[in-house]
Amino acid sequence: MSLEDNSPTVNHTVLRLILGPLETEVMEILWSSGECTVRGVVLRLNRSIAYTTVMTTMDRLFRKKLVSRRMQGQAYLYWPIVTCREWKERVARDVVAKLLAGSRASREVLLACLLEAAAQSDELLLREIEKTLRNGHKG
Repeated sequence: MSLEDNSPTVNHTVLRLILGPLETEVMEILWSSGECTVRGVVLRLNRSIAYTTVMTTMDRLFRKKLVSRRMQGQAYLYWPIVTCREWKERVARDVVAKLLAGSRASREVLLACLLEAAAQSDELLLREIEKTLRNGHKG
């Protein structure tokens, strides 16, 4: 299955949810601070970056429905509307759904890769997955 697959049955929200490096940094600041103005984010980034670059990034996050905003004086005040965990779960579900929408062969490859990665990084996790599968398939 290629990334260019445009199957009408597949929801492409994952493409909107994947964040670039600056978007990720901004979200991490918002997750830790709760709410912040663009200027506040610029100050917390601890590097030289244009105000307008951060403003555009935060507007993109707003359009992606990851943050909300309201006017406070002359500037917007932004805050996250999803937690870091909710965002990670949403991305994971969307990626898996997209990959599982392919052929049986591509689904088998995906599942084999996931199990192999689990085995390499966490043997206990793999045993828990196996136990869940055994218990879930008992009739």
